[in-house]
Order: sequence, then C-alpha cells, then structure tokens
Amino acid sequence: MANIRLNSKVEVGLINPKSPSNVGAVMRAAGCYQVDKVYYTGKRYENAAKFSTDTKNIKDKIPLIALEEITDAIFNDRKIICVDLVEGATPLPYFEHPENALYIFGPEDGTIPQPIINKADAVVYIPTVGCMNLAATVNVLLYDRMTKLNNFQLGDGVIKQSRDKNNRTKILR
Repeated sequence: MANIRLNSKVEVGLINPKSPSNVGAVMRAAGCYQVDKVYYTGKRYENAAKFSTDTKNIKDKIPLIALEEITDAIFNDRKIICVDLVEGATPLPYFEHPENALYIFGPEDGTIPQPIINKADAVVYIPTVGCMNLAATVNVLLYDRMTKLNNFQLGDGVIKQSRDKNNRTKILR
C-alpha cells in the first residue's frame, strides 16, 4: 500500500554537513517522508561518506546530489525555506508549509549564510531547549510537514508496510 502523495515537490538542501552519519540519517528521513532529492555542499561529507548510516539504502531511490553552492538548487517552482536558529524566524508550530519547497539546513557547527537567508521565502526554527543535530532537525521538520499537509494514511496497512521485518507485534484485546 503506497502512502498518500500530494502533487508536491519536496527537496532538502544541506549546507556543508559535518558528519556522514547525519547525512545517512537524513537520507533515511527522506525515504520516510517522501523527499524527492537531497542536495549537499562542502567536502566534509564526501571525505567520510564510507561511514554512512543509510541503512535502508535510500540513496538508491532518492538522489543525493553534490553542489558547489546550495543556491544551484533554487528554482522558481518552489519556495525556499531555511531551517535554522535565526533571530526573527517563525516557530515551526506556527509555520504553514508550501506544497513545493526546498528546505535548507545549515551545518551543525555553523549557520546558513546571510545571503541565502535573504533569498528565503521563510525562515523557520524548531523551539527546543538547546539545539538538535542536523538529522533530528530534518526529521522533525519533515514530520511536521507530513502531518500538517495530511500527507499520510492511517491504519494497519501503513504499519505493516513501514515496520522492520522482525516486528510482528499486535494489540490483542
């Protein structure tokens, strides 16, 4: 059974991600939340990519594309949403996701450059005490998008399709 899918385009841009484990976890999130493409900049990921944690081999289904500049992924048919702890940003609970979006995330040990923030249609932050790592931030953002756009199905069919092969647990009444 396939997930419900809006006629939308969802892409993720990672600016100079720090660790391959985070990129692997972002790719897994991309598979879970129906992302079309993931872009990244910088050399840190490439230098350590052999340690990736993409345990579901999502990179075989969703393109992971290296770019010189994240702005190379900006096209007119989608909104640019920067996700970072930036003063003046909109808290995620109050944000309305556009149908077509490129979500740009900064590095864990830095921030999204000001010129990219200036080009954004919106800047969003996730209210927390402290900051989350890159993969956790991507997961929370994409989950929020899925639920707010009602882009999911309910019931045992999606549970059976999504769970690990070693999980056959049921609620017995």
